[in-house]
Amino acid sequence: MSEKRQTPDQTDRVADAVNKNWVDLYAPTRFRPYLRLSRADRPAGTWLLLIPCIWSLCLASLSIDIGFSTNIKYVILMSIGAFLMRGAGCTWNDITDLKIDASVKRTKSRPIPSGQITVKQALNWMLIQTLAGAIILFSFDKFTISLGLIALIPVAIYPFAKRFTWWPQLFLGIAFNWGALIGWSSLMGSLSLSPILLYLSGISWTLFYDTIYAHQDKEDDALIGVKSTARLFQSNTKKWLWFFLIISIIFMTLAFTTALKSENSIFCFIIGITGILAFGIHLIWQLINLDINNADNCLMIFRSNRNAGLLPVLGFTCAIILQSIILTS
Repeated sequence: MSEKRQTPDQTDRVADAVNKNWVDLYAPTRFRPYLRLSRADRPAGTWLLLIPCIWSLCLASLSIDIGFSTNIKYVILMSIGAFLMRGAGCTWNDITDLKIDASVKRTKSRPIPSGQITVKQALNWMLIQTLAGAIILFSFDKFTISLGLIALIPVAIYPFAKRFTWWPQLFLGIAFNWGALIGWSSLMGSLSLSPILLYLSGISWTLFYDTIYAHQDKEDDALIGVKSTARLFQSNTKKWLWFFLIISIIFMTLAFTTALKSENSIFCFIIGITGILAFGIHLIWQLINLDINNADNCLMIFRSNRNAGLLPVLGFTCAIILQSIILTS
């Protein structure tokens, strides 16, 4: 799958959409602007919202000796929920950022600033997605429902963060990694130290990848006065990214270690840690190949974080499978 940008043409494709995405190829024409508003043509964000949920489910499974097959229902529900709530959040973001998006080369082709959808239509679409997401949320226990409702607060605030702080990426991390709490609570009905540590790991990871993402727009952002960590860090970006990388790995390792019970096999521990190390190596690869002055390179590196985030999932899943084999033998 090519990572190069597209130029909007007669089909009204969005500039930074994935080449030959399913929305442009197969979706009915009348629905395409709404799907583009939800970023269905740019699936990386849905993955980045979903992955902390799966991390957390895996750690909860290791903690209470539940096989991964038991969690298939939760993975499906959270996948649908991530798609819907990411879409609703992006719709809200584009409504609040209409004037900003119209002034930025990369975003002026989005459905609202390009005139494909009116603000009223976008508001209705956001409501539909939110209500559909609520149906998913209300299938969980009361504690998880409460957590899900609280998550709406940082989601609502995030689009405005770039106007009053140099750290909007921190607000995105707070909102985007809520799944690290939701995944655990959906199995446990409560929270503990492990999901909180995992949540902090995810926030640091978001600071890492979204700072890279923000470098695409730093010149336009400077002209219109939009703040970001990319503009704040400037030439010191890679030093900060090293810091976020290390913090993310430390907190994820602590979260994994805390979740494991004392009777867990040492092999489960080694396999899980291997997934975390692979995650760290992937982030190092990103840093080595990152060119903060090349927008296409920044977009490519940003999108690669889906693969990075799936590496701990692989390690944790293998640890769960091994644990299940040991328990049944």
